[in-house]
Amino acid sequence: MSTVSAVSSRLPVFPWDKLEPYKATAAAHPDGIVDLSIGTPVDPVPAVIQRALTSAADSPGYPTVWGTVELRDALTGWAGRRLGARGMTHGHVLPVVGSKELVAWLPTQLALGTGDRVAFPSLAYPTYEVGARLCGAEPVPYDDPTALDPAGLKLLWLNSPSNPTGAVLSKDELTRIVAWAREHGVLIASDECYLDLCWETEPFSVLHPDVCGGSYEGLLAVHSLSKRSNLAGYRAAFVAGDAAVLYELLQVRKHGGMMTPAPVQAATVAALGDETHVQEQRARYAARRTALRAALEAHGFRIDHSEASLYLWSTRDEPCWDTVAHLAELGILVAPGDFYGPGGGRHVRVALTATDERIEAAVKRLG
Repeated sequence: MSTVSAVSSRLPVFPWDKLEPYKATAAAHPDGIVDLSIGTPVDPVPAVIQRALTSAADSPGYPTVWGTVELRDALTGWAGRRLGARGMTHGHVLPVVGSKELVAWLPTQLALGTGDRVAFPSLAYPTYEVGARLCGAEPVPYDDPTALDPAGLKLLWLNSPSNPTGAVLSKDELTRIVAWAREHGVLIASDECYLDLCWETEPFSVLHPDVCGGSYEGLLAVHSLSKRSNLAGYRAAFVAGDAAVLYELLQVRKHGGMMTPAPVQAATVAALGDETHVQEQRARYAARRTALRAALEAHGFRIDHSEASLYLWSTRDEPCWDTVAHLAELGILVAPGDFYGPGGGRHVRVALTATDERIEAAVKRLG
């Protein structure tokens, strides 16, 4: 077996290629495609962030992996205000080059490998599984993490609010899971990238004192500015939590040269210091969600979960690819639920990340 094929054999098949024929069908609609399949922001980067980026454009030297003092101040300050995390120091935060990078490479950077197990929700963003496979660990999907066999389990991913379902773990559920993981010596990595986009409930971070008891031991929380601030193109994200774990990650990432560009660090400081743009963007998504949800339900869909995040987890109680085909004929492209695990086989994920004009077009077509 060649080196290339050996690497490829460790990874699941990239699913999005299967969507191409349906994308072609949707694109043939006389009024063009409404692409609701991928959760990529379409609205402008807020001016306050653009100004910070351009002001830092003259940055000829290498940035540091740990980030500037101003960035670390911004990260700890935001974690205290937004997550309720108390007593955060610079040792409790670490910038990363987009959250997907961390999800994919965290098991490797933790030196996990053969014989170790990495668990993640059974309906989940595919990169949790990819990260386990990249380091040779065993990927373990779960429905209830506290029902897992803890033997060999080194890393437990949580995702609340969830991609793709929009489900939110309650404070009591998070507290129970944290206690279980600590009892068995399992590190929790909580992907909380949609925390600022909630519609029907208020999610908690694993770093909230009511969940973690005021200690960050064994806990990492992953946050991204891609969705809340329209910064997917900037690759601006960070991880917060257990200082001892973050110290080890910092050493690995120094050797790997995993540095957030200096202008992006400055933009992140500006983004975390301004809540006005977050509320404005949230209002845009809320309006799109209201219109699209009503149109889908009137068209015969049921919306499950979806109390937060940027997706409507939708079903017509039929195989998901039949639903994809039906909507493609209307010029609407969505993601089949089985991209996120076998349990999604009768759902589709409908993203809210389209312009107001395209959302209005989808609503008309569904009507």
